[in-house]
Amino acid sequence: MTRVAVVGATGYAGRELLELCKQHPGIESITAMSAREGGDPAPLDARGQWTLMPLDLAALGRDHDVVFTCLPHTVGVPVAKAALDGPAAPLVVDLSADHRFSDPAEFERIYSVTHPEPALCDAAPYGLTEHARGALAGARLVANPGCYPTATLLGILPLVDAGLVAAGSRIVVDAKSGVSGAGKSPSDVTLYGNVNETLRAYGVGNHRHSPEILSRLGGASSPYKLSFVPHLAPMFRGMLATIYLEPAAGAGVQSAARALEAAYAHEPFVHLMGEPARTGDVAGTNHCHLSVAEVDGAVVVTSAIDNLVKGAAGQALQNMNVVKGFDETWGLL
Repeated sequence: MTRVAVVGATGYAGRELLELCKQHPGIESITAMSAREGGDPAPLDARGQWTLMPLDLAALGRDHDVVFTCLPHTVGVPVAKAALDGPAAPLVVDLSADHRFSDPAEFERIYSVTHPEPALCDAAPYGLTEHARGALAGARLVANPGCYPTATLLGILPLVDAGLVAAGSRIVVDAKSGVSGAGKSPSDVTLYGNVNETLRAYGVGNHRHSPEILSRLGGASSPYKLSFVPHLAPMFRGMLATIYLEPAAGAGVQSAARALEAAYAHEPFVHLMGEPARTGDVAGTNHCHLSVAEVDGAVVVTSAIDNLVKGAAGQALQNMNVVKGFDETWGLL
């Protein structure tokens, strides 16, 4: 049986992970930890189901088999390092951006901060589970993808891999997320009065998930250009990416549908639908719904996920299942 710690358990992704882990038949114990050391244990919820423990770096690497870090970028690096250096040698699944780029210089360019442990950058496979199982085998540190990259890459990687997207073309991603994607810390952006009954673009031209997506399409040597524009939608959870692709010569919507169907025919969580994907159909689940259509010669893929589950906590647990040899669906809806 597996002993799990969730560090940063007060955030949206952390709370989601606690509830998913509670349903997992292979997990023996779950420790909810704060991001800070010191202080006393405290109730985490009104019903007293969870007790929040202060961060204990020594205990992470000694008393746990899996450590999930649900912390802002750079904040979780010393936590991950302490766990990895501990005698129990636990698996660390990092939900931040700290280990999504194998080159620390790339991370530093995008996040404008020096990476605290650059040697770890190349040690973590990028955990887009359906496209990473081979790399996950034997991993000790896994970089959980961002929510927007998850929705986008699940929709386009099979088409890129099959050579169905025209080289040199521009990929346009129009994506919308619920406000939970902005995190739990309050700001003017997420105030109810500023979100309700309105829809707006943000991070236009400088969103950090754009280079993350492009890094999986070849990075600086990618044969594609990427225009990624995220939007904040007046809902709590859910994400929809509408992706516009120029097909390669001889390709089109039928070959795109065949490639998606072939890639995900045996996947428990990714499904090609016969009608446009909708966020409501995947809310609260680890599923991704894809649909594909033709619009004036362009191939249009829509991808719907729950940003807190498949885009964060659910994918993290799915990655743990793969690395630890559990049934991949355990703990997940």
